[in-house]
Amino acid sequence: MEVSKLEEGQMVRVEWQGKPVWIVRRAQSVLDNLTTIDGQLRDPNSVEEQQPEYAQNEFRSIKPEYFVAVGFCTHLGCSPTYLPDTFSEQVQGVRSGFFCPCHGSKFDMAGRVFQSVPAPLNLVVPKHMYLSDTKILIGVDEGDA
Repeated sequence: MEVSKLEEGQMVRVEWQGKPVWIVRRAQSVLDNLTTIDGQLRDPNSVEEQQPEYAQNEFRSIKPEYFVAVGFCTHLGCSPTYLPDTFSEQVQGVRSGFFCPCHGSKFDMAGRVFQSVPAPLNLVVPKHMYLSDTKILIGVDEGDA
């Protein structure tokens, strides 16, 4: 997937193994906000194995600018809605995130689940790698190549 034309805040959906995968280009302001909400999250340090080891960091990504996740809620498999500018209606002070309207689960822009919602885990980050600075291959990583 070529991501060079993604604008800040834009998300594209691709299909991998019959699953929706989201790729979001995050703005620096979104990245800066990620560390300010750790106290509101169920697994802020991504201790649960919902991502490859190389994405077990504060951004849950290889490159902070791009977030790659499977678009299924970890509660019952619904597909959350991306709210790039109106997520603060769900979580005060957080401008962007993912909201699952089926049962009310909420995830930040690193796919980390908020406390007190039905979803038990962060969103899944699939294996992926960069073939170039702006081309992402989903489903394999350097260890598979």
